[in-house]
Amino acid sequence: MAAAMPSNRSSLLLSRRFLLVLTILLVATDEAVAAGGGGLSIGINYGQIADNLPSPSRVSRLVQSMQVSKVKLYDADQNVLSAFLDTGVEFVIGIGNENVSAMVDQATAQAWVQRHVRPYLPSTRITCITVGNEVFKGNDTALKDNLLPAMKSVYGALAALGLQGQVNVTTAHSLDIMGSSYPPSAGAFRPDVAPYITPLLDFLSTARSPFLINCYPYFAYKDDPSGVPLEYVLFQPNAGVTDPTTGLNYDNMLYAQVDSVYAAVQALGHTDVDVKISETGWPSRGDPDEAGATTQYAGIYIGNLLRRIQMKQGTPLRPAVPIDVYVFALFNENLKPGPASERNYGLFYPDGTPVYNVGLRGYLPPMDESDGTRSVVHLFALIAMASIALLLS
Repeated sequence: MAAAMPSNRSSLLLSRRFLLVLTILLVATDEAVAAGGGGLSIGINYGQIADNLPSPSRVSRLVQSMQVSKVKLYDADQNVLSAFLDTGVEFVIGIGNENVSAMVDQATAQAWVQRHVRPYLPSTRITCITVGNEVFKGNDTALKDNLLPAMKSVYGALAALGLQGQVNVTTAHSLDIMGSSYPPSAGAFRPDVAPYITPLLDFLSTARSPFLINCYPYFAYKDDPSGVPLEYVLFQPNAGVTDPTTGLNYDNMLYAQVDSVYAAVQALGHTDVDVKISETGWPSRGDPDEAGATTQYAGIYIGNLLRRIQMKQGTPLRPAVPIDVYVFALFNENLKPGPASERNYGLFYPDGTPVYNVGLRGYLPPMDESDGTRSVVHLFALIAMASIALLLS
């Protein structure tokens, strides 16, 4: 019997060590996968015009591991909304331009909200609905005429369910709506657009919803690479541009663009509507005539933008209001039409590999791994831990 004692002690020590290691691994796995709780105050556009993207359940894990707190969709994909249940990630969902006119009908809007919003609250944090995208960029007069009535109809559908204070209603605009943007204090909407924007701003003010603008300093650089300083568009050190009216100095084009929109909004009588950036980004690749579309410049633009966001910077005109930004986009989308740059705005390739390194570490789980698989793994681990505990008792 005396000879057996050292063996029992060794087994006891080994079991305890195994139990400790297993516990550490389980905790580390949970922290690595569900790290979204203390997320960054940055949003990401999740476009899906591609045939090679990972499943929404895998994307959910990727976004959580990046600690990104907000996601913007261009539709209301039920698979995506279901995959993000109980993650704490905020969602902007969208009604496509092709469906805007139908939403003028109150019953249609009510049915849409009942199907795409109500079932997911509060488990999926839907905080905003965009009705249409860059409507005033095109020539569809009927679409332009129907935009505001559709927004009011969707808002009414939310109000009928008591959700009007929980879910905003707005629309996203292209910077093309600006007739003047320089200097920022002279910002003004195009004369043909202003008649639409004036009542739209009245609605946003009443509904306490933001004015969304898609801003791409890259476009200005691409159109005039010899005249637009690269440092100015990439947030790199430069002397900046001083607005002669306000005396405010701008060291980057993005802030100047946002403040020009604020000036245009104010010129129409509103100081109570926040301007938020619904899209901004830089392509990592483009056609030969697309100057600046490189991985290096894309990484610099996004990396410097993220640092500004983390600093909670405001624009020179609104220094106390941190910029609210949705980066475009999560993935490269291989089916997007247009020049090569349109297919290369992603932070990640579809396989989860970063296009460039800006410190946003993300984990895309293997194709066969799902939350269900993970639960089974955890179950077996817990059974093992319980068995060891019984042996030690």
